[in-house]
Amino acid sequence: MSAAYAYPKSRFEPAALVDLNAKSERERLSRSALKGFFLLADAWNLRDEDARELLGGLSSSAFYEWKKNPDRLLEVDRITRISYLIGIYKALHILYGEKLANEWVGLPNKNAIFSGLSPLAYMQAGGLLAMQVVRKLLDARRGGL
Repeated sequence: MSAAYAYPKSRFEPAALVDLNAKSERERLSRSALKGFFLLADAWNLRDEDARELLGGLSSSAFYEWKKNPDRLLEVDRITRISYLIGIYKALHILYGEKLANEWVGLPNKNAIFSGLSPLAYMQAGGLLAMQVVRKLLDARRGGL
């Protein structure tokens, strides 16, 4: 006799995925993503050079123009970067008090992932994939892993 195993039905409907390839979605999200990024950069006390690097190597002139006027359409890469960074910010504020949450990205880290680098340096060197790794690490810590 074999029993069929199945996951119980969920009471919750999954949220629809956001298609960042759709221009209309990026138009809807870009302004608030940039505003959130600049608030995050201030909270983390990032140097402008570091913030520009996290955005994918944005030029100084474009960075200051974006800061002054966030009404623009972001490319998929940049909006994805900002999404990971905002997720990292949120996870840090769930895990730690405000002071440590805001300093964490700039502190040297002994976790094997970082090899003694700060998470900021790790993300700058590894780009989008490194941001994804940091986000997953913090989400796992939030889940008690």
